Amino acid sequence: MSSNETKNCSPGLMLPCWGPPGEVMSTTDQVGRGLVYFLAMVYLFIGVSIISDRFMAAIEVITSQEREVTVKKAGGERHIVVVRVWNETVANLTLMALGSSAPEILLSVIEIYAKNFEAGDLGPGTIVGSAAYNLFVIIALCVMVIPDGEVRKIKHLSVFFVTAIWSVFAYVWLYMILALFSPGEVEIWEGLLTFLFFPLTVLTAYAADRKMYKYMKKDYRMNRRGVIVQAEGDNLEMGSAELLGLDDVHDDIKQEYINTLKDLRQQHPHADLSALERMAHESLLNRGPKSRAFYRIQATRKLMGSGDLLRRISERAQSDLSEIKAEIQRESGAAEFNPSNTRIFFEPSKYTVLESCGRFEVRIARTGDLDNAISVDYFTEDGTAQAGSDYVPTKGTLHFGPGEKEKRVALEVIDDDVFEPDEHFFVKLRGAKPAGVLGSPTLATVIILDDDHGGLFKFEEQNHELVESVGIYELRVIRCSGARGRVIVPYRTEDGTAKAGKEYEANEGQLIFENNESEKTIPLTIIEEDSYEKDVLLYVQLGEPQMSGDEVASLAAAAEKKRPEHRTEQEKVAIMGKPRLGDIVRAQIRIKESKEFRNTVDKLVQRANASLLIGTSSWKEQFVEAITVSASDESDQKKPSGLDYVLHVLTLFWKILFAFVPPTDMCKGYLCFFVSILIIGVVTAVIGDVASHFGFTLGIEDSVTAIVFVALGTSIPDTFASKVAAIHDKHADASIGNVTGSNAVNVFLGIGVAWSMAAIYHATKRKPFRVKPGNLAFSVTIFCSEAAVCILVLMLRRSRIVGGELGGPKCLKVLTAAFFLVLWLFYLTMSTLEVYHVIKGF
Repeated sequence: MSSNETKNCSPGLMLPCWGPPGEVMSTTDQVGRGLVYFLAMVYLFIGVSIISDRFMAAIEVITSQEREVTVKKAGGERHIVVVRVWNETVANLTLMALGSSAPEILLSVIEIYAKNFEAGDLGPGTIVGSAAYNLFVIIALCVMVIPDGEVRKIKHLSVFFVTAIWSVFAYVWLYMILALFSPGEVEIWEGLLTFLFFPLTVLTAYAADRKMYKYMKKDYRMNRRGVIVQAEGDNLEMGSAELLGLDDVHDDIKQEYINTLKDLRQQHPHADLSALERMAHESLLNRGPKSRAFYRIQATRKLMGSGDLLRRISERAQSDLSEIKAEIQRESGAAEFNPSNTRIFFEPSKYTVLESCGRFEVRIARTGDLDNAISVDYFTEDGTAQAGSDYVPTKGTLHFGPGEKEKRVALEVIDDDVFEPDEHFFVKLRGAKPAGVLGSPTLATVIILDDDHGGLFKFEEQNHELVESVGIYELRVIRCSGARGRVIVPYRTEDGTAKAGKEYEANEGQLIFENNESEKTIPLTIIEEDSYEKDVLLYVQLGEPQMSGDEVASLAAAAEKKRPEHRTEQEKVAIMGKPRLGDIVRAQIRIKESKEFRNTVDKLVQRANASLLIGTSSWKEQFVEAITVSASDESDQKKPSGLDYVLHVLTLFWKILFAFVPPTDMCKGYLCFFVSILIIGVVTAVIGDVASHFGFTLGIEDSVTAIVFVALGTSIPDTFASKVAAIHDKHADASIGNVTGSNAVNVFLGIGVAWSMAAIYHATKRKPFRVKPGNLAFSVTIFCSEAAVCILVLMLRRSRIVGGELGGPKCLKVLTAAFFLVLWLFYLTMSTLEVYHVIKGF
């Protein structure tokens, strides 16, 4: 007689039995009902995966929270850094592990409650079965998916060692409380101690991550992932050597961004800077470290026809850059010109004319509203030039008719034969009608150059500061106090802290000033490195000016060879008119990084957090996502496939139902966190009932249903998440480093909480809490033995033969993966044979 004929079906917490108790089913009925239960289980697994990802999204938002910390360096300089509130290791072992294993943990707790605090096989069996699947199957898959010849190593090995030890100890501890301390009974202290091992696991992993024996200062320390831990307050005092990795972390990200920008500039030489910055930020988001939550959610989205999460990165990069540019513009006080406002001003505001030029014009421009008529008064005013002797004074009124954009005012300069320095006078605007239309500049300066002298040659300014993105910088050399004759002025660049060929291109040559020419420029080619903190100097030196092809120049040259008392009056005049160097003959050029570029890098680095891609800001966004089908391919051009539509339809009910969960932006993710875990508990309770009824219908024991079906169903999303993480991440931490931590947390939370509740409940009834050690103890023993072998193999793969836990030569990949799969199949086979008494257990 089959097992379903010898025992009655027990009603579940959420679902009653199918049919009356004691009903005898035919084989056809058994198979039909078994198939219905199986399909229901699969559909419920899909549902719990989707709501678990909403839960994981909330956890990611919570653990990604940042705050500003003021750091004071030894010199008293203060600057603000943005740091994560949550330590990465603590987040992974607490909320992340809870999010990944919530169904298994809740199933164990709910089963205890559903059975009136009596021990069951489904919850503990799922935890152990899930641990075996995670350790053997998921790692085997991760080993295989790495491209041939590539390897992935665990970066934080100390943390992995700690969690691996705890994961094995967790199951050894299970065996000890089942078979050694109090066989067949779980006491309160055993249950509570099992639970207390959870915070102890987190504490020891945190200590390994922080390397507590290397504390640099009592009050605070900060790990290399940018998380500061401090005793009190938000103000930290530290010398530059005590930043303890803070600058390293941010500089690494900045340098990666800058290097990416350089590569993109070479690949797209004609693209503008904004496009390159967007592509660099997109690349940074793609390549940056991502949490297990990110990969878990990405895998689930692809499985339910909601598209690839990585496709959001391009949109996010463009959005980030637009927001940052607008923010930088606001911070700099820049405001867009409003074309509806009329403005009248000089354009340009500075004029240089020769003494012999006679008449010339200055320009007054109008911008904005051109529909109305406007008038403005103008007049000249003395500077060093005197009205009547150096220029002809004038005044008047300009009338702008509708549509007129500019007016010109004619001025006249008076020529003489007397050597005199450069002089200037002013032209001013006033009395505009209507009032309020005058805009800066309302004053124009006119400089009169004496054309009876060869001139003084100098730089306009001694110190010049420019950004490295300027490309070619035109350095002005001016000719003042004369403009007569053709003059050659040599120049050369000289290294300072800036080196020719690295920061700029060396330049040496001559400037040729033709007769009456007053200005020339030296082109300086600045090499753009996109350096984050560039501050280097170079110099430009002028040589002695020489007159060329001029009778006066020849006369002056001959006169200089004579003694002063032997020179004629004409020769003395020629020497007086000889060109000379002015007061600024050596220009200092300071090359700095673009302030806007630096601000852009700073702000983009702060946003280089892929976790922001998985949150939601409104219910509208969630419902739109729920009803929208997207391509699972990463290509932006790819349309949804037929499979995408099928998966979307199959999961549409769950997606719409869980769109009612509060968005992650509400209450910083905590509201979504609590609502999601409540829903996970409800769905998991239904899964427990369906799994139990499925086993009863087909005559399968709960312990076998747990390790084969339930463990597999709850672990499928993690399988795909680990696969994607293994391929995309530089290290193996996100793919397999979290497996050991999750396995330990499952026992300490799932079994620790459930058995503590049951032991306390039975103690109030003055009864012992009985747990049969047989099936579970045997299963735990097999798993612990194989887990130790699995971890040993992973450590051996770190040797020079392979070089990392994942990947390596193809033959070794296949051998490792096959070996791990054999371990899992052996575990399933032996555990199942023991349940059905084919082999003897404990």
